[in-house]
Amino acid sequence: MKLIWKYVRSWRWYILAVMLIKLLGTGTELLVPYVLEHLLDHVVPAASDAWPVVAWGLVMLALTLVTRFLNVRANRMSVRVARESTFGIRRDLFHTALNLSGQQMDQVGLPSLISRMTSDTYNVQNFVRMIQTMGIRAPIMLLGGIAITLTMDSGLAMILCVMAPVMIVLVSFVSWKGIPLYDEVQRRMDVLVRLMRESITGIRVVKALSKEDYEQRRYGEANTRMARQEVRASVIMSLPGPIVTLFLNVGLTLVVLVGARRVNAGQTAPGVILAFLTYFNMILMGVMGLNRIFMMMSKANASANRIAEVVEMPEELTPLPAAETAQAPSGDALIFDHVSFNYDADPSVEAHGQFLGEERQQCLKDISFRVKKGGSLGIIGATGSGKTSIVNLLMRFYDPQQGHVFVDGQDVRAYDRDTLHRKFGVVFQNDVIFADTIRENVTFGREVSDRMLRRAAKDAMAQGFIEGYEEAYDHEAAIHGANFSGGQKQRLLIARALAADPEILILDDASSALDYRTDAELRRAIREHHGEATTVVIAQRVSSILSMDEILVLHEGEMIGRGTHAELMASCPVYQDIYRTQMSEEVA
Repeated sequence: MKLIWKYVRSWRWYILAVMLIKLLGTGTELLVPYVLEHLLDHVVPAASDAWPVVAWGLVMLALTLVTRFLNVRANRMSVRVARESTFGIRRDLFHTALNLSGQQMDQVGLPSLISRMTSDTYNVQNFVRMIQTMGIRAPIMLLGGIAITLTMDSGLAMILCVMAPVMIVLVSFVSWKGIPLYDEVQRRMDVLVRLMRESITGIRVVKALSKEDYEQRRYGEANTRMARQEVRASVIMSLPGPIVTLFLNVGLTLVVLVGARRVNAGQTAPGVILAFLTYFNMILMGVMGLNRIFMMMSKANASANRIAEVVEMPEELTPLPAAETAQAPSGDALIFDHVSFNYDADPSVEAHGQFLGEERQQCLKDISFRVKKGGSLGIIGATGSGKTSIVNLLMRFYDPQQGHVFVDGQDVRAYDRDTLHRKFGVVFQNDVIFADTIRENVTFGREVSDRMLRRAAKDAMAQGFIEGYEEAYDHEAAIHGANFSGGQKQRLLIARALAADPEILILDDASSALDYRTDAELRRAIREHHGEATTVVIAQRVSSILSMDEILVLHEGEMIGRGTHAELMASCPVYQDIYRTQMSEEVA
């Protein structure tokens, strides 16, 4: 609950005002049955005409209207506090998610982040809203109802005094047991979100392979497991409801029986019995309100703990002082110096997915290379050989376990994140087109002029199809670029990478969906117009890297070949095999 207090404490005076208004509203509500008892037992018998009765009736009406006004006002104010405080939680949670390291992202998992930002923050918002209003109304209804009934008839009120503590203890005990149950509900929600995300993202594959029934079964099984857990938690948390109702109904029966005897004996007025019945209902509402509060508190506590796990995560990849970082052995643009790396997957954490396209268990083993400024490096190898891991380390999404990575002669650990990343223009293996205009997808919030935008689109071979749209650069892209072909999406992503004239250009399998002619024209445009940029091309096609100054051949995380195309054709059997296989296929 410390997380919730952190975000609501700036509203503490506003919350105090809400509670005071709610206190007044509940107080006036408690007075209505008291006035009714006074009217029936004292005013009506003594009245010689109708005016005293009318006057006290107007008092009851006024109390009802004041109660209504105060409760509505308090409820609206509580909604504002809940909305604004939850806004702060979502903002900070999103900020933290954007700044998680690759390892932290792997540990938390994208589906879990989504459920924490949605269902968990919703639970917290409901609790913050409810505790300001129901948190005052329920105990005041309970205690105030008992206090007033004690003043009216202490004998009858003792029935309530005996039952109330038993009911409160029962509600508190069950709520305490419910917290871990709701923790499990939220964990199952993570799994459900993951399955839903996978199915929706891969909907074309699902349809193409006619696997709708299979996906429905997978989702249905996860949904059933979650529903069962949610039912279990709800059943346990709802146990106090019927028990409390039973206790109060028994008490209500006793009040009627005992009250009737006391009325017949002249010890109690009839109006007192009527007021007692009303107060019994109010006390029932108070106890049930406490039950709802404890139930919501259990959910909110579980959700707040899950949110705090992310929000309070330390920023791992902070810049280190220059004295604590390695010194570059030369002034090359990019240097890998005996780098070894593992993703360090925690076996206790479910494989939620991968970060930037690389399988988490893949590693690099003693990798060393240099790329001079304005030079080019090609990287080729089988799927899972560690190619994308090199990009992850260059951009410091992860830190290596051994060795050092240098960019522009400086250890990447010495850079702050923005300074390092501004040097790069990157197309990742599984990059994203956002649901926005082509212009916004390419500029991506950077200071890119229209001239730079059009030049980047032209160099990326995207200008033709973009300007073929009636809206041109203002044409709306669908989610994940669903209204573009694979080649069009890749050209837009390359235009994004080129738009800000990066010092270092990284293309990770960025031309796999392009035909050979477009790929060749793209490479020629990059050489002619972005020749000053240091270029790293990760490719499956040998043709995409033939002209690179140096080529690395990776196999299961190890560098098994390094040199120019001619050198590798003379010294690296794996590269020779890749080249001959692909060239024969191209000829065929």
